[in-house]
Amino acid sequence: MKRFKLAAVITVCLTLAGIPFAMAAEKPLSEITIGITGFNFGVDSYQTTYENAFENYCNELGVNYIKLDPKGDAALQSNQVEDLIQKKVDVILVWPVSGKSVVPALRKAKEAGIPVLATNSSVDKSGNELIAGFCGPNNIIQGEYAADMMNEARGGKKVKTVEIMGTPGYVTAMLRSQGFHTQVDKKYPNIEIVETQPGNWDRNKSQKVMENFLVKYGPEDFDAVYVADDNMGMGAINALKMNMRLQDVVITSACMFGEGYDAIKRGELYGSVYQSPVADAKIAIDTAIKVARGEEIPFYNYFDTPPVTKSNIDQFDKPPF
Repeated sequence: MKRFKLAAVITVCLTLAGIPFAMAAEKPLSEITIGITGFNFGVDSYQTTYENAFENYCNELGVNYIKLDPKGDAALQSNQVEDLIQKKVDVILVWPVSGKSVVPALRKAKEAGIPVLATNSSVDKSGNELIAGFCGPNNIIQGEYAADMMNEARGGKKVKTVEIMGTPGYVTAMLRSQGFHTQVDKKYPNIEIVETQPGNWDRNKSQKVMENFLVKYGPEDFDAVYVADDNMGMGAINALKMNMRLQDVVITSACMFGEGYDAIKRGELYGSVYQSPVADAKIAIDTAIKVARGEEIPFYNYFDTPPVTKSNIDQFDKPPF
């Protein structure tokens, strides 16, 4: 009884002081273990930078982590979620290979009482009720920014554009495409989307897609290109250069790479969106720690991703990836 009274007194005192009582029993960072199953950490420089930043920030904070790489295999990722459940981690971070395929594994985590956060890319809507939230970029807004920059580049005049999107079925690809299309429909009747083809986040694939567009359509059929990231944008630029069409075409992108930064400075790429993989990794860890400590969080936890053109590029550091 005395212990109960003492706890009650402490609770009242902390509350009157404006300090939540939960802080008195806050779980130490050294006792938190975050499990992560990535997308394919070695596939491109963004994911490699994210992976390194994730490890460095966990080590800096003194947080324990288990890092698994499904290497782009959706079935393997589901198995990795189950492995992390067995290891009884405090929080699971999932960078979904397939937003839909991972849903059954998310259900198992929820049944086991282990909270899950989606990082960088969202899960399928059917899985939202099974996770604590999402942390990463707002991919819809990035697509909207790309449409804004395309309209700006042409001064509001008539634009015919082709689109090279990411991998079909991958939520980030779908959201960046959705954002672009929605913004065009809502604000820019002067922009006509001629055709959309997947570049699968691959430069060589995107170059071939652009070459096919150039065979299929003449100069009067399109004068702009929207790409879902700068890596694919460089493939499109290569194809346009080889066909002497680059000077006639405006290109906007939804995620800046180091080469895209240089291409903007050269005037080959009109604009892109600044997305830091370091900020991406840090917000995932910070949010996971809050969840592990039982804190309430908003479902969507975004970091800032501003649009960049030649007019403001000197305000930004060149991406290290």
